[in-house]
Parts: sequence; C-alpha cells; structure tokens
Amino acid sequence: MSQKLISGGTLPILTLPLVGGDEVTLGKTSRPGLWQIVIIYRGLHCPLCHKYLKRLEELRTGFANANAELVAISGDPLEKAEKMVSTHGLQFPVAYGLTVPQMQELGLYVSDPRSPEETDRPFPEPATFALNSDGRLHLIELSNTPFNRADLAELLDTVEWVQENDYPIRGTHC
Repeated sequence: MSQKLISGGTLPILTLPLVGGDEVTLGKTSRPGLWQIVIIYRGLHCPLCHKYLKRLEELRTGFANANAELVAISGDPLEKAEKMVSTHGLQFPVAYGLTVPQMQELGLYVSDPRSPEETDRPFPEPATFALNSDGRLHLIELSNTPFNRADLAELLDTVEWVQENDYPIRGTHC
C-alpha cells in the first residue's frame, strides 16, 4: 500500500542506477544549495511521457540557472530507459528500475498494463517532487493518470519565484 509523503518532509532515501552509468540518490544533490526536481514518468510505452521529457529537456538550462538539478525516473529496465534518452537526446539524468515497493514508498499511483503490447510490468503514474536546498519537499504533485501533470514551464517559474521570495513550504498543517 502507498503512503502519503509529508509536505516539508523528505523523500525516502532511494538510490537508483542512471542511464550511462553512475547512480542518483533521491534527496541528495551533487553539491549543497541546489534544489532537486524529481520527475516520475510512466515509461517508454507512454506517448505523453515522450512529449513531457522532450519539453523538460527544452527547459533544462532554465532549471540549471535556477540552481535545480533534474532527474527523471521510471520503472523501465535499462534498455527502455536508454531508448527514451537516445530518442530525445536527453541531457539530464534518467534513472531506471524503480520497483513497485519503491513506487509505493514514494506514495505513487501504480498501474498494471492494459495489455502485453502496452508494456510488460506495473508502472508508476506521473509525479513531480521539488526538494528545496535543505532537501525538504517543497512541492508534491501526484497523478493517477497520464494526462494530469505539472506544467514544466510553470514549475520552473515557481521554483525561481519561491527562491527569490523565500516562499514557505505549504500544506504543513496536520
């Protein structure tokens, strides 16, 4: 069963392999003071994910200028993740191999394939997590469908505005 993440909390510490080698740990950036933007995508089988990650690549420099590292993650195996990267020339890190228990730990909605032609395994529905420079969840966006996702240009504008205005984490009243 999935659990609800807490606004202002942290992501579960998960370390995942990256296309091209190396690995990424959720909640840990390459250097202090950076934000981490975690994009969960459904997988290579999803045409909306192709469009979404292509748009993310277009905005990659903007996120870098906003001191935010990007990472996209799916449950796809290496070969499917590599194809997604090569098809769109993605320059940001793409992690793969997210397991169903890890999806549940992140509080994601998980779907079964409609047919073997769609894909061969359960997959996560889209989600976006923006961790601030303290590693705390500043933004949580979850969807149970492929159609409802954070607008990436708006997300970039939001990260910049929050940083410039020292906007607090919202949704913390228990």
